[in-house]
Amino acid sequence: MSEVTTPTPAWQEQIFKVLKEGGIQQVSYVPDAGHAHVIRRVNEDPAMRGIVLTTEEEGVAVASGAWLGGQRHALLMQSSGVGNCINMMSLLQSCRFPFLTLVTMRGEYAEFNPWQVPMSKATQGAMELMGIKCYRAEYADEVEDVVGAALDFAFEGGEQVAVLLSQRLIGRKKWLRN
Repeated sequence: MSEVTTPTPAWQEQIFKVLKEGGIQQVSYVPDAGHAHVIRRVNEDPAMRGIVLTTEEEGVAVASGAWLGGQRHALLMQSSGVGNCINMMSLLQSCRFPFLTLVTMRGEYAEFNPWQVPMSKATQGAMELMGIKCYRAEYADEVEDVVGAALDFAFEGGEQVAVLLSQRLIGRKKWLRN
């Protein structure tokens, strides 16, 4: 199977711009097509460090260490990875570390993979139970403002926040059979 590619939407560049202008120096991620543009831009920027993870929960620890080291961090993940992080998120509450994560949602609009649906239904509730405030971006014209507000809430307000990037925003995944 192969994925059909399309040009990079402007909202993805806006996310990178907000992270850059917001002083984010470290970005950790498990590779994800929904974050591919931001990951590429981070890895091209000499003032930022992209950190590839083997599991999303490592990103919570990296975020905590970055803050202790005097740097701002953002974790990029897919909704299916949120469940991997729940236990580590207790560190954020116990130590009151600022935290910013951008979550591409699967299991929503026009999902073709039934395995993505259960975690999608639980993502926001699970994060809120762990004390993480969730903002949601549904449309391209609101992404820059929502991500900027989340960044300020995390690093100016000292809070833990997730931006849920809806599957409708990201677009339908279409797979072609070979």
